[in-house]
Amino acid sequence: MSRAGKISRVAVIGAGPTGLSAAKYLLAENYFEKIDVFEKRSSVGGVWNYFPGAFKQSLATCVPQLDPNHPAEEPVWRTTGDAEGSRGLQEPVFISPIYKTLDTNIPKELMAYGEKAFPANAQVLPKYSTVKEYLEEYAEEVKDIIQFETEVLSVEQNPDKMGTWYIITRNIRTGARQTRSYDAVVAASGHFDVPYLPDISGIKHWNEMFPGVISHSNLFDTPEDFRGIKVLVVGASASAIDIGNQINAVSKGKLLISQRSESHLLPSTASDKLYFPEIVEFLPSDRYTRAVRFADGSVETGIDSIVFCTGYLYSFPYLSALDPPVVTDGRRVLNTYQHLFYIYNTTLVFPVLPQRVIPFPLSENQAAVFARVWSGRLTVPPVVEMKAWEDATAIEKGDGTSFHLMPFPLDAQYMNLMHEWAAQAELRPWLINDGQGKSSNYWGIKEKWMRQLFPEIRKTFVSKGEERRSITSLKQLGYDFDAREEAKN
Repeated sequence: MSRAGKISRVAVIGAGPTGLSAAKYLLAENYFEKIDVFEKRSSVGGVWNYFPGAFKQSLATCVPQLDPNHPAEEPVWRTTGDAEGSRGLQEPVFISPIYKTLDTNIPKELMAYGEKAFPANAQVLPKYSTVKEYLEEYAEEVKDIIQFETEVLSVEQNPDKMGTWYIITRNIRTGARQTRSYDAVVAASGHFDVPYLPDISGIKHWNEMFPGVISHSNLFDTPEDFRGIKVLVVGASASAIDIGNQINAVSKGKLLISQRSESHLLPSTASDKLYFPEIVEFLPSDRYTRAVRFADGSVETGIDSIVFCTGYLYSFPYLSALDPPVVTDGRRVLNTYQHLFYIYNTTLVFPVLPQRVIPFPLSENQAAVFARVWSGRLTVPPVVEMKAWEDATAIEKGDGTSFHLMPFPLDAQYMNLMHEWAAQAELRPWLINDGQGKSSNYWGIKEKWMRQLFPEIRKTFVSKGEERRSITSLKQLGYDFDAREEAKN
């Protein structure tokens, strides 16, 4: 186990999907004396709290943006609704990548926590608002341990007692600061706060000459902002595909798409768009009008808007004093074992660092592991062994963004690795499931089938137009697992 000995007090930073599952699994151990969850927003859900487009329009994009320690946005204060007793109250709203027209790209049967299904009448790929309501319901039993409108400013190790952490928080409404001591910390603040926007030759000067033309997908809200103009979307992620499809329906001419590599979700063969390789140069304004050059030498001019769907940097500003560090350039998180435990003090964890995964059930499996480690029912390897795992993984997968990528079937293997690790825990008679404790998720044939097919499922779903709003199951969409298994037999 960790060098810290008995763990009594645990802090969870963030009440988004990952922080909520962490709180549930920690409570289920029936071991810890104190569990506090700190959330800067006024409600649970993390990034699933919609940030209204009217506020996004007033924000500027930093071009380029390579700094993982880029100052966090201060909250925007908005007046709550007209419900009795709440008229005129102000609440802090933080920027979120959720946009007004967002449907998830994951089927609800796969996306859900293991212990809670999505509503039967919800569309098969839920709207963001459905996910937000779902998280509110999931959080009901842990809301009494969440301190809302509380920002974590710093987390530092006690130099005199390894395993003890000092946490300084700030009340966002009053500004009051408080210092508390904990034995373990869950860094569940997510990694969708600091946009990544690459430094391409000429981009800074170009942005100065044509302010407002370049933006990041975190400020996208509705395709109507792009009606009748020439648009270039940069990226190959799920957000690039979805935002691109929406903009293409209203923009001038065919949408331009720039990709360094072909999307894992959709091949670059759609005839309704023009595909280009990566941008290598933003061309000078004294010779060109809003023009860029691509890696194949082609040039496009007269571009009215460029939307970078290039993801986010890992950022944990409250851990800036940590040594050895976990973040340098923000492209991956350093000094972690199994993408979870801080190697040099395993009383600190970073759940759901992996990308191209199904985050809700994965967060449960990881929480099942670290909750059992901290309650003394599981152990972690020695430091030298954990460091060897990290070094070998960096050699195998790369030491940058690819380090945390888990495209199928790697994500399924990791899910089941966490499940099997948790299952090795020492039994305790007072715990549920015959002393095993709170269950985690195992992916069998059906879950792997859904996971492998979800890009195709998403494409079929979108092709249904408005009809998709009434499709509530994969079977309705034409994907019948039971029929498939019967046919095999």
